[in-house]
Amino acid sequence: MTKKVLAAAFLSGLIFAIGLGVSGMTQPSKVIGFLDLFGVWDPSLGLVMAGAIGVHLPLYRLIRRRPGSMPMVGTCGPIEDDELSEAGIRGSTSGKAVAGAAIFGVGWGLGGYCPGPAVVSLASAAPGVLIFVGAMAVGMLIFQFAFAPATNSVDQPGPTAGTLAGPRSG
Repeated sequence: MTKKVLAAAFLSGLIFAIGLGVSGMTQPSKVIGFLDLFGVWDPSLGLVMAGAIGVHLPLYRLIRRRPGSMPMVGTCGPIEDDELSEAGIRGSTSGKAVAGAAIFGVGWGLGGYCPGPAVVSLASAAPGVLIFVGAMAVGMLIFQFAFAPATNSVDQPGPTAGTLAGPRSG
């Protein structure tokens, strides 16, 4: 990776972390309050998501219209329609995608952390976040060794839709 790419990735992560901190989204009580529809519901997480989408969507569309535009960080090359279908982005949704989403949602609801805010919250060294991030890391390792395709090597620039969906059949 070049210094320019590393600097862009660091700056993007820093802006994301600051946004999470300023909006209070590193607090598990915000997540749990958002998910508590029948108690004291806290809509602030939804407002943060709407704000992020409101900024991202028009800029993404503007950037994608420019000829030859590609993301500075995380380019995986063009994604074909069959890869989108495998990843559950288009067409039918696979059982693996539904199971993964359910596991993610249960962990999010029980722990009150999403992976991004959890990593940012590591700075607090709170026992709850240390346990959550540790369990998340163990889960990622289990997935990597048990389910990731053998072709997913370390020197690849990043995951493609195909590697996210698992090995191809056919």
